[in-house]
Amino acid sequence: MISVQRILNPKAAITVGAAVAAGLVGKRVLQREPGADLSGEVAVVTGASSGLGYLIAREFGREGCKLVICARDSDALESARTQLLDDGVEVLAVKCDVSDQEQVDQLITQATERFGKIDILVNNAGVIQFGPMQSTTRENFENAMDTMFWGTVQPTLAVLPQMTERGHGRIVNITSIGGKVSVPHLLPYNSAKFAALGFSEGLHAEVGKDGIAVTTIVPGLMRTGSFVNAQFVGDVEKEYTWFSLGSSLPLITIDAESAARQIVEATRRGESERIISLPAKILARIHGVAPATTARILSAVDKWILPDPPDDPEHNVPGKDLQERIDSNAQEAATTLGREAAQQYQPADNLPPGLRSDYRD
Repeated sequence: MISVQRILNPKAAITVGAAVAAGLVGKRVLQREPGADLSGEVAVVTGASSGLGYLIAREFGREGCKLVICARDSDALESARTQLLDDGVEVLAVKCDVSDQEQVDQLITQATERFGKIDILVNNAGVIQFGPMQSTTRENFENAMDTMFWGTVQPTLAVLPQMTERGHGRIVNITSIGGKVSVPHLLPYNSAKFAALGFSEGLHAEVGKDGIAVTTIVPGLMRTGSFVNAQFVGDVEKEYTWFSLGSSLPLITIDAESAARQIVEATRRGESERIISLPAKILARIHGVAPATTARILSAVDKWILPDPPDDPEHNVPGKDLQERIDSNAQEAATTLGREAAQQYQPADNLPPGLRSDYRD
């Protein structure tokens, strides 16, 4: 006979709980299909005119999905639409600022009217501001939250009713390793990504019973050429140099096309979370096991490696302007892969004159 003491023993309770959880997870894994067929499904991808968003849309198109893409830049959006049409994909392009609820509602309405339904929503739109906290303004935080938190929540709320009614849907939220480990000089970005990640994980827990799969994507550094489209504060030339290096070096970054393929695969398999790139996985694991040690390391990086805040900081300087101001053969050589990615995945208008070639060729 099992004693009351044994039942109430915390260690026994934890062991039993772990065994039950493991059994449920094992059952779920065994029942899960290797990957669903996405052909014929309708996918909405935000921030899809360039970079990772465009590549995600292209991959869904290759899976046989009908596409709805949106972005704020009309010219870049039209360029993306034309290229996807040339690839044989049925696509609707809608100019939309995802921080604006009215525009988001119009996006979902137009997508539904055109295709009759929305099966997949990919919340990808984002902005990057890089620089020290002392040079950062409230506006930087508001801009980041509006685009990457509310720009995730608002499309989700707009599409959930129809997914719930059909008992089917997939929501994919592109967060960041910066949403798990808050690295220095990216505080507005990290804050918004932490919020988006928390929303995504909680949403997964709540809507699974309605037949809706929520996948949280946690990318590490990717070679998308985003540094030319980012904004910089503080000692902006030095900040740009460090960020462009971090977005280009092969050992710490992942090819953006590979990342897009992984995102579509995770969507097809209905995964709850996928961390993309080995460095991101390592950093997340180390932080999970030893958060205090991670914090000390990041503090040392900020103190000894990253630029100090200047007495007279510049604010919100676009990367494309800084690329023209920096005349360094070493920096140019070290960022070769990043600049090649910028040529492929960023609109020509976002690039300095020296990089305006081969866009999406």
